[in-house]
Amino acid sequence: MIKTKDLKKIYTTEEVETTALNNVNLEVQEGEYVAVMGPSGCGKSTLLNVIGMIDKATTGEYHFMGEEVSKYSERQRANIRKANIGFVFQSFNLIDELTVYENVELPLLYLGYSSSERKKRVHEVLEQMELMARKNHFPQQLSGGQQQRVAVSRAIVARPKLILADEPTGNLDSAHGEEVMRLIGELHETGTTIVMVTHSPAYAEYGHRTIHLFDGHIVSENIQKEFKI
Repeated sequence: MIKTKDLKKIYTTEEVETTALNNVNLEVQEGEYVAVMGPSGCGKSTLLNVIGMIDKATTGEYHFMGEEVSKYSERQRANIRKANIGFVFQSFNLIDELTVYENVELPLLYLGYSSSERKKRVHEVLEQMELMARKNHFPQQLSGGQQQRVAVSRAIVARPKLILADEPTGNLDSAHGEEVMRLIGELHETGTTIVMVTHSPAYAEYGHRTIHLFDGHIVSENIQKEFKI
């Protein structure tokens, strides 16, 4: 599903040039669950943003589902991203002015789903996440754990092939963190590919393998369990 070759991302200002990713070569198979670890500032979130086509590499190749997308325009990348990728962020990134229902519905609006199909999909996901009783609440009326469940709901409502999770438990206590990890595990069991950034070795163990980044390089890789295609 994912293949990068000599991927490099450089941020340049008037004063300084920073290499966030340096010749990253990575492959992720469809249906795999991969954790990404490393110290703060090592390039983990940058890698996720490039894989998710939010950001574009400076040089190198990025193949997504057999397509070389690194040379695509922003609009082309956005169309691929909307149709195939869901995101779960540490800070939830919910829209405060929208209800739970409206936040979850948003990706389907962007994809042009009909009103009846949107309602069906959103209700299915809210039932799955045990959020139906909260559908008319606003994010500020929810606990942190409930907000992250809404964020997961929004990420999966369009049934993406790939979920990118950037420290999805970072703002949660241990009990709610375990709940979110269970939800991500259940998504993986349905066939969804997961790439997750985490600081927690325990949460990294949920995946098939863990990739360790340092100063923009992949420096090591641990295999926790065999992945069978």
